[in-house]
Formats: sequence, structure tokens, C-alpha cells
Amino acid sequence: MQSNSINPRQVRGLDIAKRYTIKEENGLWFVPSSSGKSNRYKVDLSKQKCTCPDFEIRRQKCKHIFAVEFSFEQDFLSELDTLAIVKIAKQRKTYKQDWTAYNIAQTTEKTQFQELLSTLCKGIGEPSQTNGRPRKPLEDILFACAFKVYSTFSGRRFSTDLKEAHKKGLIAELPHYNSMFRYFGDEMLTPYLQMLIEESSLPLSALEKTFSIDASGLSTTNGFTWLHAKHTEPRLIEKKDWLKIHCCIGNLTNVVTAVSVSEKYDHDTNYFEPLVKQTVENFTMEEVSADAAYLSKDNMQTAVDNGAYPFIAWKSNSKITEKEGNELWNKLFHYFSLNKEKFLERYHQRSNSETSFSMIKAKFSDRLRSKSRTAQINEALCKILCHNLCCLIQSMHEFGVKPDFWKDYITH
Repeated sequence: MQSNSINPRQVRGLDIAKRYTIKEENGLWFVPSSSGKSNRYKVDLSKQKCTCPDFEIRRQKCKHIFAVEFSFEQDFLSELDTLAIVKIAKQRKTYKQDWTAYNIAQTTEKTQFQELLSTLCKGIGEPSQTNGRPRKPLEDILFACAFKVYSTFSGRRFSTDLKEAHKKGLIAELPHYNSMFRYFGDEMLTPYLQMLIEESSLPLSALEKTFSIDASGLSTTNGFTWLHAKHTEPRLIEKKDWLKIHCCIGNLTNVVTAVSVSEKYDHDTNYFEPLVKQTVENFTMEEVSADAAYLSKDNMQTAVDNGAYPFIAWKSNSKITEKEGNELWNKLFHYFSLNKEKFLERYHQRSNSETSFSMIKAKFSDRLRSKSRTAQINEALCKILCHNLCCLIQSMHEFGVKPDFWKDYITH
């Protein structure tokens, strides 16, 4: 039976680190003797070796190795003092479900969704038109496209819901379902949907401090899921057509703060920097998590430059390198090697991105109905917009968020 008692050598090592100055020279650490003698013991941290008699006899961690580990961790944290690195206890946090807030949010969601979407779209403005037939108001088209995706109905069956929204005054003009399909395929719609997604996330800017970045696929035909194709039968990715959605997601509310849509073969790592930069324009980012597909020194530097600690998964062959320009890589890898448990606790937050993708696909389908590529991109963005509004509705009841689109935001 394993003992839970504190290692006395670790305690003495912490005492040495606090009382004495530990110096590093050429990769070796020199630790003063705790007995008051002038002896100094050499510690090789990478090989976990020490020149003291205790290590020579036991060949296990001595107090001097513990002292160096503690000293290194403190130096590392102070050197990156602009980053908020949270110390996590061994016991993983659990969060109670607020069932009262959840039940109210779910039973009133459809009504609140329409009201929020209408308010959001009315702030978009109307682009100028110099020729051709007069267009439907852009705010009504955006409302109709997003609400249609929310309903998961076909265009014809959705007509009833759209007529009800028109009667309530949520839209000024009632578009025909064929007109709605044509607008789905209009490239003009894409930047406006991106704008609405960004605006829909802003009421939660005071809540979100830690983020996850990940990508997932949406199928253009039915049959099997992206996860099945990616992990079980990769040949299916070749067989079918997919779009990938790359998202930066808040870990508390699951809101999408930045999104890019790409072809199925575009590599995930190329989207890390733009997603981080777009998010920090509106949010304070303290941590960002991502899987090993995003592992690169450039992505780590991007996170640090934007004030966030990068909890990016290390690969099995990752190691310290002596090449120039890899100082940050080496420091982060060294910290990971000495604090794997703390690192994994924070990295585990990346599962929130998978939760968000599951929410989007379960609620609004993992399949795109549209035929043209532009329409498929716009439909994918509508799914993200609908997801954000649903997260906002939940946060209104759970955290008391008061959304006020296109203005400053307050949280009570």
C-alpha cells in the first residue's frame, strides 16, 4: 500500500531553496550544503543526478534535486510574470450544474433566441445599392438565414416560423424561401456573419479568461461523422466532401470568440495565430490550450506575445534543443517536464472545445444542406452564430449577463 506521507527530502529541499542562493552554470546547478559547510553539490536536472553522498548511495532524488526543481519553477514563473499561471491542486475541480438556470434557459430559448437575433441583426447596417432590383433588407436576410439554421427545418417547412417572426415585428419584410436560398450563396453575406459572431460573443468578455483552440469537420452529405472518418476510417475523408471549422472557444461558457472556415486539408496549426489575435482584440486571454497539431515555437511565441500561457500538448519526441531562437521552447518544455501534473490539469481544459463542437453538431446537425461552396461556408457560420446566442442565453440565466449589442457591455 502506497504511503501518502510527505517526502522529508522534498521538505528539506524546499527549505534549502528558500534559504540559499542556487546558481546555474552551463546546464549544472550548484546547491550549497544545508549543514552550513562550504560544500556545494552539482545537480544535473535533465539527468536527475547529484554529487551528494545521499544520491550516490540511494540513486534516487535527494534534497538538492528537489531544491533545484523548486528554484527553477520559481525563476520560470517570475520570468514570465505577465502570464497568469494558476497552481492547481491534485484534486480536480468539479462544477455543480445550475439546473434552475438551465431549465429556464432551455424552456425559453426559442423566444429569446429570436429576440436576441433580431436585435443583433438590426445593428448591422444596410449596404448601399446603386443598380438592379431593390434588395430585401440585409438585417431581415441575416435573421432569416440564421433562424432557418437554428430551426433545422427545410426552407419550405421553415416558412411557418418565419411568418410568425414577421407577425411579431422581428423582421420588416418576409423573404420567400427561394430568396433566402439565393442569399445563402452570396459572398456578400460571409463578412457580415463573421461580424455577427464576433458581436454575439462580446457580452461574455468579462467572464472568459481561458480559451481552447481546435478544429472539426462538417459534412456536405449524410452518412458518417467527422470523428469516425478521422480516427476510425481515414479513407472516408478522401471519399466525402468536408468543410473544417477552426474555432477559439471560451472554456467557461463555450462561446466561440473567433472562427475560420477552410477546406478539409488545410492544416490546423496555420489558424492558431489569427484565432488568438482576433480573440485578444475583445478578450483578456490568460491561458490557451490546444492539442499537438498546434505545437510549434511560433504558436507558443504568439500566445506569450498576447499575454497567454500556452498549454499546447507536447509530442512523444519533443525535447530540448540547442538551436538558436528556441529559448522559449526550451523553457516551456523544461517547465512541462518538472510539472506534468499541473500542466495536464490546465491542458485538460481543451476538452471544452470538443464539448462545443458536440453542442453545435447535436443541436444544428453535423451536415451542411447547401450545395454551393459559398452557401456551405455561410451555413457553417450560421451554426456558429446560433451556438453563440444559445451560450449567451444560458449565461443570462446562470451569470446574470445583460447583453446590449453594438454598445458597451455590463454584467451584474
